[in-house]
Amino acid sequence: MATGGWDWGGDESPLRFDDPVEWDAAYERGEDSLGSAAIGLAFNCSLAEASPRIVRAMQLPDIGQRGFAFTAAGTAARLNGELTPELYAALRAEGHGRRSMAENAIDDTLDHVAFRQLPPWFKWQMVRMTVQNKLEYWCDADHGRGRRCAAGPARSPLLRARGAMARSAGGVATTE
Repeated sequence: MATGGWDWGGDESPLRFDDPVEWDAAYERGEDSLGSAAIGLAFNCSLAEASPRIVRAMQLPDIGQRGFAFTAAGTAARLNGELTPELYAALRAEGHGRRSMAENAIDDTLDHVAFRQLPPWFKWQMVRMTVQNKLEYWCDADHGRGRRCAAGPARSPLLRARGAMARSAGGVATTE
Protein backbone atom coordinates (compact mmCIF):
# COMPACT_ATOMS: atom_id res chain seq x y z
CA MET A 1 0.00 0.00 0.00
CA ALA A 2 1.60 3.25 -1.06
CA THR A 3 0.46 6.30 0.82
CA GLY A 4 2.36 9.44 1.58
CA GLY A 5 5.84 9.46 0.11
CA TRP A 6 6.79 5.94 1.15
CA ASP A 7 5.99 2.65 -0.55
CA TRP A 8 5.56 0.31 2.43
CA GLY A 9 5.16 -2.73 0.22
CA GLY A 10 8.01 -1.86 -2.14
CA ASP A 11 11.67 -2.72 -2.33
CA GLU A 12 12.98 0.47 -0.75
CA SER A 13 15.03 -0.18 2.39
CA PRO A 14 13.29 0.88 5.61
CA LEU A 15 16.75 1.89 6.89
CA ARG A 16 16.49 4.94 4.62
CA PHE A 17 13.23 5.99 6.24
CA ASP A 18 13.35 9.58 7.50
CA ASP A 19 9.79 10.89 7.90
CA PRO A 20 8.36 10.77 11.46
CA VAL A 21 4.94 12.02 10.31
CA GLU A 22 4.69 9.23 7.72
CA TRP A 23 5.77 6.71 10.40
CA ASP A 24 2.90 7.91 12.63
CA ALA A 25 0.41 7.55 9.77
CA ALA A 26 1.74 4.07 8.94
CA TYR A 27 1.45 3.09 12.60
CA GLU A 28 -2.21 4.15 12.60
CA ARG A 29 -2.80 2.10 9.41
CA GLY A 30 -1.05 -0.93 10.93
CA GLU A 31 1.66 -1.20 8.28
CA ASP A 32 4.39 -3.84 8.40
CA SER A 33 8.08 -3.01 8.82
CA LEU A 34 7.55 -0.30 11.44
CA GLY A 35 10.38 -1.67 13.60
CA SER A 36 12.73 -1.61 10.63
CA ALA A 37 11.60 1.91 9.79
CA ALA A 38 12.31 2.90 13.41
CA ILE A 39 15.96 2.00 12.77
CA GLY A 40 15.82 4.35 9.78
CA LEU A 41 14.41 7.08 12.03
CA ALA A 42 17.26 6.50 14.49
CA PHE A 43 19.78 6.96 11.67
CA ASN A 44 18.12 9.86 9.88
CA CYS A 45 16.18 11.93 12.43
CA SER A 46 16.93 13.72 15.66
CA LEU A 47 16.69 11.74 18.87
CA ALA A 48 13.69 13.82 19.95
CA GLU A 49 11.82 12.92 16.75
CA ALA A 50 12.78 9.24 16.71
CA SER A 51 12.41 8.40 20.40
CA PRO A 52 8.59 8.32 20.79
CA ARG A 53 8.28 6.22 17.64
CA ILE A 54 10.95 3.76 18.76
CA VAL A 55 9.13 3.38 22.08
CA ARG A 56 5.84 2.67 20.25
CA ALA A 57 7.59 0.18 17.96
CA MET A 58 8.83 -1.67 21.06
CA GLN A 59 5.19 -2.61 21.73
CA LEU A 60 4.34 -3.89 18.25
CA PRO A 61 2.63 -7.32 18.17
CA ASP A 62 5.14 -8.71 15.65
CA ILE A 63 8.08 -9.99 17.70
CA GLY A 64 10.52 -9.53 14.82
CA GLN A 65 9.56 -5.89 14.37
CA ARG A 66 9.79 -5.37 18.13
CA GLY A 67 13.33 -6.73 17.96
CA PHE A 68 14.15 -4.14 15.29
CA ALA A 69 12.75 -1.44 17.59
CA PHE A 70 15.24 -2.45 20.28
CA THR A 71 17.98 -2.37 17.65
CA ALA A 72 16.81 1.19 16.86
CA ALA A 73 17.22 2.11 20.54
CA GLY A 74 20.77 0.76 20.56
CA THR A 75 21.49 2.61 17.33
CA ALA A 76 20.17 5.85 18.85
CA ALA A 77 22.48 5.37 21.85
CA ARG A 78 25.45 4.73 19.57
CA LEU A 79 24.79 7.74 17.33
CA ASN A 80 23.75 10.29 19.96
CA GLY A 81 25.67 9.25 23.07
CA GLU A 82 22.44 9.59 25.02
CA LEU A 83 18.81 8.47 25.10
CA THR A 84 15.58 10.14 26.13
CA PRO A 85 13.98 9.37 29.49
CA GLU A 86 11.24 7.44 27.62
CA LEU A 87 13.77 5.18 25.91
CA TYR A 88 15.63 4.57 29.18
CA ALA A 89 12.31 3.64 30.81
CA ALA A 90 11.33 1.30 27.97
CA LEU A 91 14.69 -0.49 28.07
CA ARG A 92 14.56 -0.81 31.83
CA ALA A 93 11.01 -2.19 31.65
CA GLU A 94 12.19 -4.91 29.25
CA GLY A 95 15.17 -5.67 31.50
CA HIS A 96 18.61 -7.08 30.88
CA GLY A 97 19.28 -10.77 30.54
CA ARG A 98 19.71 -13.62 28.12
CA ARG A 99 16.04 -13.78 27.20
CA SER A 100 15.46 -10.05 26.99
CA MET A 101 14.95 -8.40 23.63
CA ALA A 102 16.63 -5.32 25.10
CA GLU A 103 19.93 -6.98 26.03
CA ASN A 104 21.94 -5.65 23.07
CA ALA A 105 20.30 -2.22 23.24
CA ILE A 106 21.15 -1.97 26.94
CA ASP A 107 24.71 -3.08 26.21
CA ASP A 108 24.99 -0.43 23.46
CA THR A 109 23.66 2.17 25.87
CA LEU A 110 26.21 1.22 28.52
CA ASP A 111 28.99 1.29 25.92
CA HIS A 112 28.13 4.60 24.25
CA VAL A 113 26.50 6.81 26.89
CA ALA A 114 28.76 8.48 29.44
CA PHE A 115 28.42 6.90 32.90
CA ARG A 116 27.56 10.25 34.52
CA GLN A 117 24.60 10.65 32.13
CA LEU A 118 23.07 7.24 32.84
CA PRO A 119 20.00 6.90 35.06
CA PRO A 120 20.62 5.01 38.34
CA TRP A 121 19.36 1.61 37.12
CA PHE A 122 21.72 1.72 34.15
CA LYS A 123 24.61 2.74 36.40
CA TRP A 124 23.84 -0.26 38.58
CA GLN A 125 23.83 -2.53 35.53
CA MET A 126 27.23 -1.15 34.50
CA VAL A 127 28.70 -1.84 37.95
CA ARG A 128 27.09 -5.29 38.15
CA MET A 129 28.37 -6.31 34.73
CA THR A 130 31.87 -4.99 35.45
CA VAL A 131 32.09 -6.97 38.68
CA GLN A 132 30.66 -10.09 37.03
CA ASN A 133 33.14 -9.87 34.16
CA LYS A 134 36.06 -9.37 36.56
CA LEU A 135 35.00 -12.41 38.61
CA GLU A 136 34.77 -14.52 35.47
CA TYR A 137 38.22 -13.35 34.39
CA TRP A 138 39.72 -14.16 37.79
CA CYS A 139 38.07 -17.57 37.86
CA ASP A 140 39.31 -18.41 34.37
CA ALA A 141 42.83 -17.30 35.37
CA ASP A 142 42.68 -19.37 38.59
CA HIS A 143 41.59 -22.47 36.70
CA GLY A 144 44.43 -22.05 34.24
CA ARG A 145 46.76 -22.45 37.20
CA GLY A 146 44.82 -25.41 38.60
CA ARG A 147 43.23 -23.49 41.47
CA ARG A 148 39.63 -23.14 42.54
CA CYS A 149 37.73 -20.01 41.69
CA ALA A 150 38.02 -17.42 44.46
CA ALA A 151 34.38 -16.40 43.95
CA GLY A 152 33.16 -19.95 44.48
CA PRO A 153 30.31 -21.55 42.58
CA ALA A 154 27.74 -20.61 45.23
CA ARG A 155 28.32 -16.92 44.57
CA SER A 156 27.92 -16.82 40.82
CA PRO A 157 24.88 -18.35 39.08
CA LEU A 158 26.56 -17.83 35.72
CA LEU A 159 29.64 -19.76 36.81
CA ARG A 160 27.46 -22.53 38.30
CA ALA A 161 25.66 -22.82 34.95
CA ARG A 162 28.96 -23.01 33.06
CA GLY A 163 30.12 -25.76 35.45
CA ALA A 164 26.89 -27.69 35.00
CA MET A 165 27.18 -27.46 31.22
CA ALA A 166 30.76 -28.73 31.36
CA ARG A 167 29.75 -31.67 33.57
CA SER A 168 26.82 -32.59 31.33
CA ALA A 169 29.07 -32.45 28.27
CA GLY A 170 31.43 -34.92 29.90
CA GLY A 171 34.10 -32.31 30.54
CA VAL A 172 35.64 -31.36 33.82
CA ALA A 173 33.69 -28.72 35.72
CA THR A 174 35.82 -25.65 36.09
CA THR A 175 33.86 -23.91 38.81
CA GLU A 176 33.76 -26.53 41.51
